[in-house]
Amino acid sequence: MCRKHDSIQLWCLRFRIPTYVRSPQPPERPWIPLARPNRTKPTCLMTVMCYNVLCDKYATRQMYGYCPTWALAWDYRKKAILAEIRHYTADIISLQEVETDQFYKFFLPELKRDGYDGIFSPKSRAKTMAENERKYVDGCAIFYRTAKFTLIKEHLVEFNQLAMANSEGSDDMLNRVMPKDNIGLAALLKTKEAAWDNGLPPDVNQVHQPLLVCTAHIHWDPEFCDVKLIQVMMLCGALKGVLDEASLHFRPNPSPTPVQLLLCGDFNSLPDSGVIEYLSSGRVSADHQDFKDLPYKSVLQKISGSEKPNEFTHSFKLASAYSEDIMPYTNYTFHFKGIIDYIFYSKQNMTPLGLLGPLAVEWLRDNKVIGCPHPHIPSDHFPLLVELEMTPSVPASSNGLIPRR
Repeated sequence: MCRKHDSIQLWCLRFRIPTYVRSPQPPERPWIPLARPNRTKPTCLMTVMCYNVLCDKYATRQMYGYCPTWALAWDYRKKAILAEIRHYTADIISLQEVETDQFYKFFLPELKRDGYDGIFSPKSRAKTMAENERKYVDGCAIFYRTAKFTLIKEHLVEFNQLAMANSEGSDDMLNRVMPKDNIGLAALLKTKEAAWDNGLPPDVNQVHQPLLVCTAHIHWDPEFCDVKLIQVMMLCGALKGVLDEASLHFRPNPSPTPVQLLLCGDFNSLPDSGVIEYLSSGRVSADHQDFKDLPYKSVLQKISGSEKPNEFTHSFKLASAYSEDIMPYTNYTFHFKGIIDYIFYSKQNMTPLGLLGPLAVEWLRDNKVIGCPHPHIPSDHFPLLVELEMTPSVPASSNGLIPRR
């Protein structure tokens, strides 16, 4: 860490980086249209944001020595983060690295003024801490526009608990996977009539389309690519359980499930990783290099529920809203620049209509921005934003749509 910190300081001195405080505001990120909305049938149009806001305790001079101290301060950054969230007015907002105290005292009250409600959970370590320490633990949050959505139920996915429950004597599950206390958080929502705003009234029973929104923050360390992949496999297994349970409430016949899935997060995984291969294709080889040749196979077959002997599968039909040719990086620091944040959607019933494009490369280059945060960019991650068109997955005139308590 010291050598890295020294190299940043030398770079800053060499290029006189303090002058970039006076750099102009970056240009607006472009909106990239992808498709036109369907005007021949009822659809729900919604915008979805995914954003790692960089919590205060991680925003240190050691990590971000190229950023002025005043621009690293939370009191400065939180205002810029909130302004950015408000600027894009997404209907669903998925946040990572939100400190407990900041959720309850800042994000929730501020966003409630704008017509949102939200849910939050800190990382699992918070359970073992005294109250005065617990408030600084970061976690995941989901906000939703109350004019369009109603919360039915929230679900917490604790990877350390799932690793322990599924270890079956595996030392690697206990020693590598279980100690990492990352979480996933899911909100089971249903749409309101106001969400169907393309001028065509849906069938009265289709108004309350169920939607499971999940956000997750996967372990960061590249040396633990096996842990990342297993965490995502456990997440998919847990979400399948949530969807199966929810489908029983939404229709008499639980197959096929009417609940659609939206999966957002900081997966700390590049597009060519096992994590993204698994989420995108629905399968990953049991011999994938990310498992590091460690003996996880029997344990993971149980977690996956796959009947195939040499691969692990999930049943979701997911697609990533962003691609590498559109967004070359979502995380931009001195030492790392790459895509690690994603928005996945159910491709059977959702179509992306448009995306928020990347920050201008010319602005980064001309102003010698070697990494973020920056006085004009409050996090080391760039927010993702997509507009999705959702069609009902529940047939018209279905009698089983309203949840049974």
